[in-house]
Amino acid sequence: MNVILIFLAAIAAIIIWWLSGQRLTSKPWLETGSVQLPDHIGAERLQPPAVKIGLFVFLGVVGAVFSLAVSAYFMRMASADWWGMPVPRLLWVNTAALALSSAALQWARREAGHGRMESLRPALTAAFALALFFLVGQVQAWRELVSAGYVLADNPANSFFYMLTGLHGLHILGGLAVLAHTTVRAFSTDVAPERLRLSVDLSAIYSHFMLAVWLLLFALFAGWANDFVDLCRTLLT
Repeated sequence: MNVILIFLAAIAAIIIWWLSGQRLTSKPWLETGSVQLPDHIGAERLQPPAVKIGLFVFLGVVGAVFSLAVSAYFMRMASADWWGMPVPRLLWVNTAALALSSAALQWARREAGHGRMESLRPALTAAFALALFFLVGQVQAWRELVSAGYVLADNPANSFFYMLTGLHGLHILGGLAVLAHTTVRAFSTDVAPERLRLSVDLSAIYSHFMLAVWLLLFALFAGWANDFVDLCRTLLT
């Protein structure tokens, strides 16, 4: 339960911080000197915040799903039939690849904001290639564990590892589909800069979130999360 509350509190803090920067709590009817904009301009300016709010709501749901799964992991590991499994060294390489992919998307986000298409295209390509490398590495890690005898139905620890990494991989795959579409559009000559900038922005936010989820899962599998939870319990008591 403590893990769920900590994770959801972090997500809520991020959402509140972002919404505070969108002036959603402002009172425009109390402001002076406002200019009435045409309908089509107002619609264009309202669309990006709406899309971002939708993304943040979706990420909140995803975060809740992972937090429930992590909570179930902690409760299940207290059972007598739980045997820990080793963490493949390849996961370190995969983690580095995912972090570099997120950094490349942040680079692309900055380049898109300045309209530098020559730098935006290689940044998006690098982010896509690194995220794809992460997925391939995850599959290879699965193969190494299976060949070592750590199959899915052997014990609950194995089942949770495959379930959580598989669920995370599916979300990465969905993000890759969007990123591939954004990368193809970046190489097009008739793409609108505003829409491309929004797509890159959303892809970067999604990538950062999935990196944070993976770091949590990696700490869980490596055993570091157990020490953190014990520390939190000690501080709270």
